[in-house]
Amino acid sequence: MLDLKGRKKAAPILEPIAAGLAKIGVTPTVVTIVGLAVTVGGAVLIASGYLFWGGLTAGTGVTLDALDGPLARRLDRASDRGAFLDTMSDRLGEIAVWVGASVYLRDEPRLLVLCIVALAFSLLVPYVRAKAELAGLDGRGGWMGRAERMILILIGMMAVGLGLQIMEPLLWVFVVLTGLTVAQRIRKTWQQLEA
Repeated sequence: MLDLKGRKKAAPILEPIAAGLAKIGVTPTVVTIVGLAVTVGGAVLIASGYLFWGGLTAGTGVTLDALDGPLARRLDRASDRGAFLDTMSDRLGEIAVWVGASVYLRDEPRLLVLCIVALAFSLLVPYVRAKAELAGLDGRGGWMGRAERMILILIGMMAVGLGLQIMEPLLWVFVVLTGLTVAQRIRKTWQQLEA
């Protein structure tokens, strides 16, 4: 949802930052790689039990990653390679966050299983879209695009880090909403396919 609508709303914030980065010679690839590195750093903090700081750090990395597209357009350097790198960076960052959460919850089997299911659904959401687009169909949509997934889990981690006892409800909400998103995308793709 935010992936589709949020870009226009975020443009007034991201465009001036992208302009500043362009002036000092930063490339979109550098922004993507730095964003991923910061996200992975946040995941390490989460794994180490620093949930507030880990969520904040990973959120900073995700925000940095949102700058590569506007910067590429500003520099007229948008390319298939850049889009591919950005997509891989998105998946790796998301995996890192869930691995960090899994390491943190390793002694709580029920919550660890929820993390694994959450990661599986998180990877299925873009997979269904990619399969739909490979067939020339529209595979976008659903409640939990990447932006929503990262906002929910990282703000949730920060809240847990501040002492709120919401880890299990957070994981259940994530699993249910992300699972429904997978189902929404499958249904949308199925309806577009010829019998």
